[in-house]
Amino acid sequence: MWAVARRPRWIAALALALLVAAGFAALSQWQLARSVSTGTVVDQGTEQVVPLSRVAKPQSPVSERAATQRVSASGRWVSRDYSLVSDRLNNGTAGYWVVGHFAARTQSGATAGLVVAVGWSPNRAGAAAAASDLSRKSDTGSVSLTGRYLPPEAAEDSDFEHGKISTVSPAALLNTWTVRDPAGIYGGYLVSAEKTAGLTLIDAPKPINGVEVNLLNVFYAIEWVVFAGFAIFLWYRLVRDAWEREQEEAAEAAEAQTELMAQTAEVH
Repeated sequence: MWAVARRPRWIAALALALLVAAGFAALSQWQLARSVSTGTVVDQGTEQVVPLSRVAKPQSPVSERAATQRVSASGRWVSRDYSLVSDRLNNGTAGYWVVGHFAARTQSGATAGLVVAVGWSPNRAGAAAAASDLSRKSDTGSVSLTGRYLPPEAAEDSDFEHGKISTVSPAALLNTWTVRDPAGIYGGYLVSAEKTAGLTLIDAPKPINGVEVNLLNVFYAIEWVVFAGFAIFLWYRLVRDAWEREQEEAAEAAEAQTELMAQTAEVH
């Protein structure tokens, strides 16, 4: 078959098929590029500060809408309910978080417990000193907080029995609090945006906005790839058909020659 394919006619046909396939491949690449360029940027509006009560409710899981949202809350600190959370990275450096119990006012006027990550320290001594200072300075006065609201972490990764807390789980931290809130607790926790003496602000960057890919353009891109493959296959099929016809014609010619020779032998 390849002897047929090497003929000038079919070499020219192959060049044409490759040219068409290249054009289809270029169209496929263009469609893929458009699938992203025309995609919709998903902006969840997380950077606009909204009241916590608007996106979250006590005793409820953290919704997709509430996760990573910057929120504000009003209430008071519970002075004795500060804890240290170990193994916390801040800009790539391991250290400790100081987390506190904030009694946040709900829409009904009752208070609900909100775990607040107050700040970060590179060592346990610094975190413990800051927590002790916060306990002494906390009062019953009302304050307002802003920060990023995040989903809870798995409590199983902490060893509460031996006093080692390495995850922020409101449900687990509740067991260490000395005061219970009438409205229960929030399912997530707040990373405070307020600077606290002796502590470094916790890095809580905004989420990366995703892009919804235009699937119709992706489908078109796949179609063009199929067309490119079909152009090469069509050339192969035509060459094979030509070779098969020549084989059939050669076989028929050989059969006719054999019959003619047989007839000639009978005459003689």
